[in-house]
Amino acid sequence: MRFDILTIFPDFFDSPMQEGILRRAQAAGQIRVAVHNIRDYALDRHKMTDDRPFGGGEGMVMKPEPLLACLDDLEQREQGGPVVLLSPRGRQFSQKVAEELAAESRLVLVCGRYEGVDQRFTDRYVDQEISIGDYVLSGGELAAMVMVDAITRLLPEVLGCSDSALHDTFSRGLLKHSQYTRPREFQGMGVPGPLLSGDHAAIRGYRFLESVELTLEKRPDLLAGVRFSPEEVALLRKSGLWVKVKEVQEG
Repeated sequence: MRFDILTIFPDFFDSPMQEGILRRAQAAGQIRVAVHNIRDYALDRHKMTDDRPFGGGEGMVMKPEPLLACLDDLEQREQGGPVVLLSPRGRQFSQKVAEELAAESRLVLVCGRYEGVDQRFTDRYVDQEISIGDYVLSGGELAAMVMVDAITRLLPEVLGCSDSALHDTFSRGLLKHSQYTRPREFQGMGVPGPLLSGDHAAIRGYRFLESVELTLEKRPDLLAGVRFSPEEVALLRKSGLWVKVKEVQEG
């Protein structure tokens, strides 16, 4: 998969792209990341990519001409894939959206800045706007990094364990169960017995029930869209959690 990132701060991406999963995915040819400096396409000698808004108001607005020139130059060399503007008014980024975008062969991520992007560029050249949350960032660079990381880990063979992404938090609307490792005892606290039993069915059941309990406690809103198998319903009934789950789901 190819990611093309349009930004006025290209150096922002140098270090994160050279760490962990992203570094390994690039080395293995599973992803390609190209960062493009919008300033290189500015039309004046001062390399201006922003200007004051018509109608007055605070701050500056990103100009459409450098953005379009950068995008045009890129499209002449690379074809296909949606153009995504990182914007606080976009649809909320989620695991479901990450899965949807992971099916693309290429994404163009435009990092907004200042008070926003000239609407004429957005109207004509942007396929969708995405926000990573209801808060304000200095620009779209951090949001772009979040998206690249979340999408990359969903690609085939990127993670060391092929099932890791399937069992991540949010993969089916449940928070992930708690994890434990050595030592068996830490500051007087032990490891839950089922995890030490060697009984794989018991371990799966324990982890499933804890996922549901954690979701009920911390993010009950996530349960609205979760569907359970007959075997899972039986476990929930036996544990006494089924009534609580149904109360949440039925509102």
